[in-house]
This record gives sequence, structure tokens and C-alpha cells, in this order.
Amino acid sequence: MAGTVERVEGAGGAAVLVRHWAPDGDPFVRLLLVHGIAEHSGRYERTGTLMAAAGVDVHAFDLPGFGESGGRRAWVERWDGYLAVVEERLDAITDGPLPLALMGHSMGGLIAASYVASGRRPPDLLVLSSPALGSAVSPLLQRMAALASWVAPTVTQANPLRGEQLSRDPGVAAAYFADPLVVPRTTMRLAAEMFAAMRRSGEGIAQIAVPTLVIHGSDDTIVPPAASEPLAALPNVERRVYPGLRHETLNEPEGPRVLADVVGWLRARVAERTHPA
Repeated sequence: MAGTVERVEGAGGAAVLVRHWAPDGDPFVRLLLVHGIAEHSGRYERTGTLMAAAGVDVHAFDLPGFGESGGRRAWVERWDGYLAVVEERLDAITDGPLPLALMGHSMGGLIAASYVASGRRPPDLLVLSSPALGSAVSPLLQRMAALASWVAPTVTQANPLRGEQLSRDPGVAAAYFADPLVVPRTTMRLAAEMFAAMRRSGEGIAQIAVPTLVIHGSDDTIVPPAASEPLAALPNVERRVYPGLRHETLNEPEGPRVLADVVGWLRARVAERTHPA
């Protein structure tokens, strides 16, 4: 059940690579997946395959500037540009009465949360995986990134990432660093826009009204679990912290179990919509 790949024209004529993992039978929900910084949708082959096997119609795409989509590498002019492409892809897969879920990992989780808080047409369900609503980067370095964004926006800085931070499976890190489509550097503009979106998320999360599942590894040192903790206070949010798991919970040895939890949550929420109490 490998994902199919297609290149489509996005906003402004830029090419966007899209992936689709279709279930063999009728799906119970349609889901759009947003990847994190530096990576691309092709890293979610196992995720897409397992979710499709469980009845989820899974769609993903490479963000502009990443993977095989067009655009300057690791660059965004304004954060709203990411929200616009999410809206475009959601519109493209909306078909009939099937519930629509939005799922984002890390920076993709920040994008998904920003999208839902923006007032655009919301999905029916939201899943946030290790959402980058906060950062371990010091406030001083964040201010320096904001200044550099104006002085030298296209200058890049290597991402301070160690392979063991991703997963306890060493094969995940080996594949990550050997992947020619991974962009291991970030422009000053993207860094500044991302940090600004994190700061706005403190107020924006109160605008998230759709049923939401948050998953986070307790040993995540890239996006500390405390970053997603404020979401747990919202009445429509369920937050699950997995002991011992690192940043990419879906790529941990326990990844299939985590995905089963996500699918189970999606099924329960869809059932509630179909047969309300």
C-alpha cells in the first residue's frame, strides 16, 4: 500500500509534491499530514501505510522549499504562506461528507495549530505530534534570528540536531542524514517566522475549538514536552505523553502502537459525530 506521488501546481505557480495513501476499502476519515522542518512527506511512508491499512485516507505534501516542492530551500516569506498552502491542500482533498482531519508533526504541528487558530475553514479533527509551540532555543538567539531576518534573510544556519534526538532506533537517524531531500539548514527568515509563530501560539491555542489529540514523547529534547502542556487545559483537547519516547514518536520502535492510538482516537471522534450522545 505504498503512497502514490504527484506534482501539482500550487499558489503562484510553484510546484507542490503531494502523496496519497489510499485504503483498500472505504475510509472512515480523510487526513492531511504536514511534515516538520528540514524533512519531507516521503519520511512518512510507514505512517501513511499503517494508517491507510486502518481505514484512513491519508494525504501529505512537501512544504514549499522542502523535499521535491518548488521554492527557495528552507525559506518562507511570511508564516501565512504555510497556512495558505495547507488551506489549498485541504480544499483539494475535500470530497463529500467524509470527516476531514489535519495532522502536523513538530513545525508541521505548529503550522496546523496556527491554521486552526487563524479563522480559516477548520478541519473536523486535529492531531498534533510533538507540536513546536515552544523551543529549547534561548530568547537571545531568537531575538538574534529576528534581527538577522531583516539584515540577511537568506543566510542559512545549520540545524543543531543530533540523530539520537529523533528516535531510539539508530536506523532512523542514519536514514535521515543520508536522505538527499532532507534540508539540514534553515534560513534566518524561516527561523524568525517560526519563532514568532511560537510566541503567537500562546494566545492562539485558545482559538482551537475542534476536537484535538496531542501526542508527545517524554524524552523529546527538540521540542520539550512542556511546549504542548498548555493545550491540555483546553476542554476539547486530549494530550498523551509517551514515557521514554523521543521527538519522532511515530518513528520510534513503538511507532505502530502510537499510530494505533491515533487511529483509535480518530475512530472514536468520528463515531461521536455520527452518533452523538
